[in-house]
Amino acid sequence: MAANGEPAEPPLATQVLRLLVGRGQTVAVAESLTGGMVAAALTDVPGASRAFRGSVTAYATGVKRDLLGVDGAVLAERGAVDAEVARQLATGVRDLLGADWGVATTGVAGPEPQDGQPVGTVHVAVSAPGTGGVVAQRLNLRGDRFAIRSGSVRAALALLRNELILPREGAAQWGAAAGQDTEQNGDDGCLQP
Repeated sequence: MAANGEPAEPPLATQVLRLLVGRGQTVAVAESLTGGMVAAALTDVPGASRAFRGSVTAYATGVKRDLLGVDGAVLAERGAVDAEVARQLATGVRDLLGADWGVATTGVAGPEPQDGQPVGTVHVAVSAPGTGGVVAQRLNLRGDRFAIRSGSVRAALALLRNELILPREGAAQWGAAAGQDTEQNGDDGCLQP
């Protein structure tokens, strides 16, 4: 029970999996800075195999390019910490693993900046089924490496949950290559509303 007497909300991973199972859909995950933490959060939920197809930990740039199909020119020009890279990772893992939905994380957990981006810069993305489009979110998280990675997991799962429960009007007309970006700032690894 929550402090106000209401039933406690289930963890994000549980919410996501319930929504996916209810739709008869699946998800796959491409992770860079989170190194498998999103997949671990999902597979911690009993029955996850009904909706979770698998994941790729794409830490190296070459894996992002060669396995998940991220455009090499984009990686060379912008680096791996970029919204377009996140979008392409989400679409690439969705296609590679034959899932309905793709989720991706890329960013800088620290301790040093990367690709000209400061520590705490993170991009998460969700690729919708078919030509439903891809949405990306930029985060500016604070805290230590663990806090940044944990905040990234929460953000990725929240973005997927939101796409599952609040589909964007006209998303089908975006096409698979199009995307939408949003930005959130965090304090001590927590997302701000």
